[in-house]
Amino acid sequence: MSNRQKRFFLSEEEIPTQWYNIQADMVNKPLPPLNPATRQALKTEDLFPIFAEELCRQELDQEHAWIPIPEEVREMYKYYRSTPLVRAYGLEKALDTPAHIYFKNESVSPVGSHKLNSALPQAYYCKQQGITNVTTETGAGQWGTALSYAAKAFGLEAAVYQVKISYNQKPYRRSIMQTYGAQVTASPSMSTRAGKDILTREPNNQGSLGTAISEAIELALNTPNCRYTLGSVLSHVTLHQTIIGLEAEKQMEMAGEYPDIVIGCFGGGSNFGGISFPFMRHNILEGKQTRFIAAEPDSCPKLTRGIFQYDFGDVAGYTPLLPMFTLGHDFMPANIHAGGLRYHGAGVIVSQLLKDKYMEAMDIPQLETFDAGILFAQSEGLIPAPESCHAIAAAIREAKHCKETGEEKVILFNLSGHGLIDIPAYDQYLSGSLQNFQVTDEQVKANISKLDQII
Repeated sequence: MSNRQKRFFLSEEEIPTQWYNIQADMVNKPLPPLNPATRQALKTEDLFPIFAEELCRQELDQEHAWIPIPEEVREMYKYYRSTPLVRAYGLEKALDTPAHIYFKNESVSPVGSHKLNSALPQAYYCKQQGITNVTTETGAGQWGTALSYAAKAFGLEAAVYQVKISYNQKPYRRSIMQTYGAQVTASPSMSTRAGKDILTREPNNQGSLGTAISEAIELALNTPNCRYTLGSVLSHVTLHQTIIGLEAEKQMEMAGEYPDIVIGCFGGGSNFGGISFPFMRHNILEGKQTRFIAAEPDSCPKLTRGIFQYDFGDVAGYTPLLPMFTLGHDFMPANIHAGGLRYHGAGVIVSQLLKDKYMEAMDIPQLETFDAGILFAQSEGLIPAPESCHAIAAAIREAKHCKETGEEKVILFNLSGHGLIDIPAYDQYLSGSLQNFQVTDEQVKANISKLDQII
C-alpha cells in the first residue's frame, strides 16, 4: 500500500476485541488509592456504592494486561469504529517540515469526540447490574454528551452536572445532552450540599470539574439504584480508551511507519492514555524509544508545575484519595475555552508514568493553541475542539523542531474531537478578544501547601 495514501481504516473484524491494561506491565505499579475515612488502601468493595461493580474491578486490576470487550459494546463500537488514521499532508506542507504527521480522528463518533469509547461500556456495565440511573460531570460537554447518548442506548436515565462557565459558554452542548434525554444542571448548583457550600462561600463561583464531580457523586449516593460515571482520570476510563491506540497500531503498520512521538491533549488523562498506552507497552517491554507528550494548558499546569501527592479528585472530598500530580483539589482554573482540560489533577497511571519518566508534559498558552487550531483547519479542513488544539500545538512545535534539525520523525497525535460547537471560542480568537491566563508560582505554591502531606 502506497505511503501516499491519506486515510487508513480497519475492517469490522479488525476492531480490537480487548482493551489494554498498562498497569499489568508497569515496572512500578501506581500506589493504591486510599479510603478517605481510614487512610487505608482502597478495597474493590469500597467503590461499589459509587460505580458499577465491574468498573470497580477494572479500576484496581493490576494483574491482567488484556480485558475482553463485551460483545454488546463491540457491536456499538462498530457504528463508528474504526476511526480513521490520517496522514496530515496539508499540515506538513504548511509547516515545510520533513516530519511525517499523522492524527487519529476521533471526531467522527456520533457525539463528535473520543468520549463515547468509555461511555458505552460504563452504561453497559450499569445496565447489566440492574442500575437504572447514572450521574456524571462534564466540562466542555463532550463527556456529558457521550454519557447522555450511551445512557439512552442502554435504557438508563442520566443526570449531568456541567461546569457553569461551560454551561454558559457552550449552550449547544447543553442542548445536545438534553436532546439525548439527559437532565443538565450548571455546577455549582443549589441542588446538592456540595454545591450549596461552594456558592455560600463564593456566590459567583463559575465551577470546575472538581465541583461538578462532587455534585454528581453526591446525587448518585443519595438516589436509589443510581451510580456515578466518570469521563477521565480514573484507570477504568483510560482502559476503555485504549481502543484508540490499539487501532492506531494496526493503522500505522498499514502506513508502513511507526511513531517516534505520540501526543495527546491532557485534562485527566483519558485520550492521552488512550492513544499512548498501547504504544508505550513497547517502550516498557521491548525498550523502544518513542516519546510521549501530554499537552496541557499553561493555566492549569498540574503535570509541569504540580506536585506528586495524595489528593481528592473533587472539591468536596467525596472521592478516594488518589496518588497523582495535582495543583490541589480546590484549585480553580481560569475560564479557558478548553473546558475539558480544566482539572486540578492527573490520573494515577499517568502520574506514575510521568514520575518514572516514561512520558513528558508540555504546557501551552491558550492563544498558541488557537493559532494551531486555525492552521490545522486551513490545511486539513477540520475545525478541532479547543482541547484537541493543545495536541496540535504540541505536534507543530515538534514538527518545527524537525525542520530546524532536518530530522524526518514520525509524529502521531490524537484529534480527540471536533470544534463545530465551539465556534464562539473561535469568534473570540478571530476578533482579538481571546487572551492567555497565567498561574504564578506563588499561586501554585499556596494552593499545594493546603494539602495533607500523605506522601
